[in-house]
Amino acid sequence: MNKTEYAVNIKHTRGNCAQAVLLAFAKELDLPEETLENLGAAFGVGMGCLEATCGALCAAEMVLGLIKAGDRPVFRDAAAMHRAFTERCGASLCKDLKGRDTGVVLCECDDCVRHAVEITEEMLEGADGRS
Repeated sequence: MNKTEYAVNIKHTRGNCAQAVLLAFAKELDLPEETLENLGAAFGVGMGCLEATCGALCAAEMVLGLIKAGDRPVFRDAAAMHRAFTERCGASLCKDLKGRDTGVVLCECDDCVRHAVEITEEMLEGADGRS
C-alpha cells in the first residue's frame, strides 16, 4: 500500500486527517506513533472543530518543519505547500473544503489527506532526493 492510501486507511480506522498524515510519515520522522497521534489530536475538523485550516495541511506543514527546519527556516516551503494544497483542493479552510456555507464540497477529506501526503513527499524529494 502506498503512503497516500496508508494515510487514508489510518483516517478511516484510527485517527483524524492530521493524525493520518503524521502517521504516514512516522518512519521519516522517527517518532513514536503515540507521539504523532497526540500531536495531531487537536487538528481534526479544521483545527479543533473550528473549521479553520484543514488538519491534513497542518500536519503536512508539521512534517515539513520536523524534517527540514533543523538547518534553515521553512517559511517559503510552507507557503509553497499551502499554495499547492489550495490549488489541488480548491481551498485550505475545512469549512470551505466541505462546503459548509455553499453546499458545494470542493474536496473530500480522503482526497485532502491524499493531496497533503503527495505534496509533502514532493517537497521532501525536491529538497534532498529522499522519498
